[in-house]
Amino acid sequence: MRDVNEFIRGLPCWKGSVEIATHPGGITNQNFLVQDQNEKFFARVGEDIPVHGVMRCNELAASRAAWAVGLAPKVVYSAPGVLVMNFLRGRTLVSKDVQREETLRKILSLIGRCHRYMPAHIRGSANLFWVFQVLRNYAVTLRDNNNRLTAQLPRLMEIADRLEEAVGTIQLVFGHNDLLAANFIDDGDRLWLIDWDYAGFNSPLFDLANLASNNGLSVEQEDWVLEIYFDRRPDDGARRAYYAMKCASLLREGFWSLVSETHSAIDFDYVSYTEKNLKRFEEAWQRFQYDFGKQ
Repeated sequence: MRDVNEFIRGLPCWKGSVEIATHPGGITNQNFLVQDQNEKFFARVGEDIPVHGVMRCNELAASRAAWAVGLAPKVVYSAPGVLVMNFLRGRTLVSKDVQREETLRKILSLIGRCHRYMPAHIRGSANLFWVFQVLRNYAVTLRDNNNRLTAQLPRLMEIADRLEEAVGTIQLVFGHNDLLAANFIDDGDRLWLIDWDYAGFNSPLFDLANLASNNGLSVEQEDWVLEIYFDRRPDDGARRAYYAMKCASLLREGFWSLVSETHSAIDFDYVSYTEKNLKRFEEAWQRFQYDFGKQ
């Protein structure tokens, strides 16, 4: 096993000897703060994760495009297994921050810029992140591994098929697809959007639903988000498609964690994370059936 500090220290992008400190956060990467003379950089170390569809060439292309449209810090160096970016001095958001209307409005502006402008700056082939195909792939992985919840997969995938039908025809945009509060940084003047591991073409509904489900937005806030993003009040059809996508987002988060229980070496309590997200999925699914089941 390689020494990560020595690996980072040996990168050819540094001007002199460097100081390296582990940076908290990250459950698909190892993160480090690097001081090189008077400059600070952020280094993300991680290989491809095929079981999650994470390919670092896609992350690199998305990260560069995000910098080009003013969403993310500049990539200063990349090589297999590592991405080095300018360091952002700022505060990582938490869910309570996201729930504030002023912050939420700024976040929607970032999401809109991502959706509209990033495709023009993507170089090479681009990832497609269709949550229902992600779920199908995860289900096969879980069955092959005889996962602890394998017996529940037929029911859950039947629900996923019903949700995909409920989403219906989609608009295609370039999405971030992992809108955790921790992926937003406030530098005191503006917000930044980081961590582009799962970025790719998708329905805008996924980012909006993912933002809501990851950050505990209320039903009233969700309707407000839809109205602001689409510049019109959502009708019943739009709300049905949105809430179907929200259910799918929660199920995907649960499956992601369930797969990670056996495929990740990072020190994280995946079992608790799995149970939390599957419980929230079941609650959202019951709500969806109550509100939209007869449509």
